[in-house]
Amino acid sequence: METFLAALADPARWRLVTLLAERPRPVGVLAQLAGARQPQTTKHLQTLERAGVVTSQRSGQRRVYALRSEALREVASTLSGLADTADQVGARETYERYGLSLSSERSAATQQGWADGRSFTFSRSLAARPDVVWRHLTVAPLLARWWTPDDLRVSALVFDARPGGEILHEYRDVEDVDGSDVVVGRARGEVVEAQPEKRLAYRLSPLLPDGEIAFTAHVALDLGVSDTGTALDVHYRVSDSTVDSADFIAGIEIGFGQSLDTLVATLAASPHDTDTDTKADTDTGIGIDIDIDIDTRSTP
Repeated sequence: METFLAALADPARWRLVTLLAERPRPVGVLAQLAGARQPQTTKHLQTLERAGVVTSQRSGQRRVYALRSEALREVASTLSGLADTADQVGARETYERYGLSLSSERSAATQQGWADGRSFTFSRSLAARPDVVWRHLTVAPLLARWWTPDDLRVSALVFDARPGGEILHEYRDVEDVDGSDVVVGRARGEVVEAQPEKRLAYRLSPLLPDGEIAFTAHVALDLGVSDTGTALDVHYRVSDSTVDSADFIAGIEIGFGQSLDTLVATLAASPHDTDTDTKADTDTGIGIDIDIDIDTRSTP
């Protein structure tokens, strides 16, 4: 495929392909129609033949070339398949939605405080008891399983689940498995309120590349018992927004929503998972190694 496409990439060879699409033609005629010298035309045709784009046969003193239409159809089918994959609802749709939001937020970000007071609400029904949900909200190894959008992964996390407790959050592209690409984002904050199995509130500030705060998120998560397990209501409010925070704010609704959807799926798969091994280590204050750099502390 790569050789085939590389052969078509040259403008002179592409011109020969278009001429051969009309009918098989000899080298001399192709050179005349293409406005090129015959030796150059011969070399281009030989390249196309090696790539499987054309075929040739000798007829008397002439060598006649013809286009391999079946090869073009195979490439067309492959390209069409790629286009169909790209058009599928999912990552592409998210990319386009974020692009629209990004344009709008960048236009609005003309002065400090431009997004202050902006709020978002999320509600999810979780197939797990409140105690299990609470652990997934506050224990770092469990929190790391869902606390990023679909295309990202948690690469470092500290979550001290008590009032005044420290929060540090770092995330990378989900396919950046060796950490060689740039860090996508970092955030720091603190826990404001922690009522086990009922309410968790914290402040979290995404950081700009220079380490300065982009904005501050005030997040409150309320848990309630439901027929299916736990009803989770989230209120997310923005303050301290800077002009440079537009790219972050543009992704709140999409990104945080995806994170919560991952939490729903995680708990649906293991509704009674309390991760007892993790709990034992957490309660003794030991860091948990789950292929990311995590320092986890629990409410005493």
